[in-house]
Amino acid sequence: MLDPSILREYDIRGVLGKTLSSRDAYLVGLGFGTLVLRSGGRVVATAYDGRLSSPELEHSLVQGLLETGADVYRLGLGPTPMLYHAVYTSGSDAGVMVTGSHNPPEYNGFKFTLSGQAFFGESITSLGQVIADRSFCDGKGEVAERPHVEEYVNALANVYKGRKDLSVVWDAGNGAAGDAISTLIRSVPGRHYVLNESIDGTFPAHHPDPTVVENLNQLREKVLQEEADLGVAFDGDGDRIGVVDNKARVLWGDQILAVLARDVLSEHPGCTVIADVKSSQMLFDEVSRLGGCPMMWQTGHSRIKSKMLETGALLAGEMSGHIFFADHNYGYDDALYAAVRLINFLSARSGTLSDLLDSLPALYNTPEIRFPCPDERKFDVINEVRERVEKISSDLVTIDGVRVTERGGWWLLRASNTQPVLVARIEAEDSSTLRILCANLVDQLMASGVEVPEGLSGLSVSNTPC
Repeated sequence: MLDPSILREYDIRGVLGKTLSSRDAYLVGLGFGTLVLRSGGRVVATAYDGRLSSPELEHSLVQGLLETGADVYRLGLGPTPMLYHAVYTSGSDAGVMVTGSHNPPEYNGFKFTLSGQAFFGESITSLGQVIADRSFCDGKGEVAERPHVEEYVNALANVYKGRKDLSVVWDAGNGAAGDAISTLIRSVPGRHYVLNESIDGTFPAHHPDPTVVENLNQLREKVLQEEADLGVAFDGDGDRIGVVDNKARVLWGDQILAVLARDVLSEHPGCTVIADVKSSQMLFDEVSRLGGCPMMWQTGHSRIKSKMLETGALLAGEMSGHIFFADHNYGYDDALYAAVRLINFLSARSGTLSDLLDSLPALYNTPEIRFPCPDERKFDVINEVRERVEKISSDLVTIDGVRVTERGGWWLLRASNTQPVLVARIEAEDSSTLRILCANLVDQLMASGVEVPEGLSGLSVSNTPC
């Protein structure tokens, strides 16, 4: 049986040699192949990232898939969106990506897609149950080697519609997108500088998570040194983007989405734009101002992809840097695609990215504050807080945790779906209001017996990007 800790909400993820092994990859192949065949499908595309353990895990995964009778297209090394692109364009019924995403080098795992939809939540549970029951299909599938990087990059290059050349710094972070980026920039006019393009599963330059400011320092320095128009960074498997403007200031996920919404809404007035519950009120107000229909939804890239299919939304995004386009793309999260769309948009304007950032309302907010809370307790805490707040306020959102709007701002408390962690964020019109809202949140935590994290007790706030 699989270690139950690796069955996460959105994927399978564990530590190699401790909770994850090549034997587990083989079992995942048997289990997922069985589900694909039972759904009426047959062809599964596989790919893997640049982690040292990924080739071995992918090999074992494929063996399991084949023994169920599923046919396999092996795409090779590349970013997760390359796999998604192949599933939509190659006639595959499903896809499995071997990746540890933005996690440290010792982690690895699997992301799935089936029948054109995200595979998460109950589907992950079903996969674990099939493996536990050993109720596998039995057959002999066929395998074909179908490298897909070139086709994927050609599709990205065709997206480019720039009207003027820009200067762009790309930080591949030694992740799986490195080769694709190095090839892509040959087809995109302008001046391009690529950092850490060699794929290296030890991530020698910095941790591959573009939502952490420290991981963007090298990119910011290069943007200033080259007087570039913007800088873009990517996580370990290329489905999350980080952006810095021409002044080397960081744009957070909701700010990136607010900029890109101008592009999509100019072509599709009135369309729906989805953002996760952690996003700034600025974003929802900006989408409304631009004539769009803003929608707040649950955090989690799989949940947002599903909501896009349900609502027909053409653009969506998360604070974590997952950006989804469904106007001229297939609605999956692709950081390289988002980068090209951003370049297109900026090249059609006379101003700079910093001008756009400065045009957005300045609000005081905290970063995402994460702090420990046992898995068996975290959702109870959320329910307790909700019950108390409902007695004193009607202006709250409960689709994912509790987001409470008070005079001059809002605060959020939610439970992580993947870790024994609670997550808080606060935003206000001014620093004094922010501290009041923080105190209200602290009161709720104390009422539930939760130790107040340092990020709230020693509150640090900012109303400007880094």
